[in-house]
Amino acid sequence: MADSSFDIVSKVERQEVDNALNQAAKEISQRYDFKGVGASISWSGEKILMEANSEDRVNAVLDVFQSKLVKRGISLKALDAGEPQLSGKEYKIFASIEEGISQDNAKKVAKIIRDEGPKGVKAQVQGEELRVSSKSRDDLQTIIALLKGKDFDFALQFVNYR
Repeated sequence: MADSSFDIVSKVERQEVDNALNQAAKEISQRYDFKGVGASISWSGEKILMEANSEDRVNAVLDVFQSKLVKRGISLKALDAGEPQLSGKEYKIFASIEEGISQDNAKKVAKIIRDEGPKGVKAQVQGEELRVSSKSRDDLQTIIALLKGKDFDFALQFVNYR
């Protein structure tokens, strides 16, 4: 019998991020506390640009966007938001969506699987993802539970479970 396997990835649905951004923009345009402060949120190339006329307001824009991401099931670990920067009379925050597991992070996850997981489970790095395979599907379930219990500084999803 062939080995069962699954992939560990760190991907974000671009359409869901876009929907969250649009919902945040709509809420910002309608909320009373954002009237007349020049608050906005939009795509700026591959980055997300948040603007307002004060540092507190631009942080509030970020907070609204984060709440919309959470409602859409996107982990905040995938959002990399910078510090507010003064640009002319406006404060700006640039944020980006992080995807893919770096080589260092993939090695950390593979080490946890080797050290704490059941024997006979193999983990191999494949580009920006990690393939975990074993003869026993129960062992794979154990690995998923183990990794969900850990707190990583990046988002993990489990896909292609076979």
